Amino acid sequence: MTASPPLNVALVGYGYVGQTFHAPLVAATPGLSLHTVVSSDPTKVAADFPDVRVVAQLDEVLVDPAIDLIVIATPNALHAPQALAAFRAGKHVVVDKPFALDTAQAREMADAAEAAGKLLVVFHNRRWDSDFLTLKRLIAEDALGQVVQYESHFDRFRPEVRDRWRERAGPGSGAWMDLGPHLLDQALVLFGEPLGISADIGVQREGAGADDYFHVVLRYPTLRVLLHGSLLTAASDLRLAVHGTKGSYLKHGLDPQEAQLKAGMTPGAPGWGRDSRHGVLVTVEHDHQIRADVRPEIAGYRTFYAGVRDALLHGAPSPVPVAEALRVMELLELAQRASDERRELAVG
Repeated sequence: MTASPPLNVALVGYGYVGQTFHAPLVAATPGLSLHTVVSSDPTKVAADFPDVRVVAQLDEVLVDPAIDLIVIATPNALHAPQALAAFRAGKHVVVDKPFALDTAQAREMADAAEAAGKLLVVFHNRRWDSDFLTLKRLIAEDALGQVVQYESHFDRFRPEVRDRWRERAGPGSGAWMDLGPHLLDQALVLFGEPLGISADIGVQREGAGADDYFHVVLRYPTLRVLLHGSLLTAASDLRLAVHGTKGSYLKHGLDPQEAQLKAGMTPGAPGWGRDSRHGVLVTVEHDHQIRADVRPEIAGYRTFYAGVRDALLHGAPSPVPVAEALRVMELLELAQRASDERRELAVG
């Protein structure tokens, strides 16, 4: 049986996300070929991938019959128009999170993909974080019993406001649109749809043009899900605190893959995705706490792109179904409304 030729991928945008995440992950995934990068800085691309073609405009890859898949890693305001153009050109699309600026745009993109018969996948890569995979294992093993409180943090310490689009005022900017999609997606994968949502989304740093703090609560019949992010947390290493009727799981430190990518490690190299900071399972016997080391699962963002490959070549299910990505987008908007109105809103 003859192996299928690799799928040719065009990456649009070579800023932090395109350079750090998408380019190395595509290049390291068997069956995918990083064919072209759309960038205004060809020298930057050539330093990392000297054999990859660089073009200045999206139109050049839209008309290229060799391109199978377009990966959009541009600022959030460009996600919808660039994806719609790609579908009109008959290309499959991966788009970085957040899906779009709002739910209406996201639905338009989903409808366009369906009409064109093309795949649309949102890069919810943190489904393949070590801490998240480890927690999924603990829940499957019933190590925690019934989970009654899930606290998920994405905190940083950046007291100085930086001059970049994510921190300026405008549609699609701010910590909630940047970090909220990760935390919402993980919560929905674990626990499904909540009954209600309340939120406090605001600005704490002097001179910040966009929100830099959020505390969002998803209410379930007994479970409470707390999603928290701050850019003014010096002690920023708490990642998960999950409490159940049998015990608690505590995890400090972020998944290692982003740091490994920033350091230039090739995805899949020895040590890739191995978290050196183990979690702790806390149980109670006869009123005494018992703390047990929790072995972390090996993480793997390449699983996302392997899933995209298999969906395109073999008709496998999408690694992130469009309906699930749309639900994240809807709850992002609903949380912002809840914060603006200072009340809990029902999830319909």
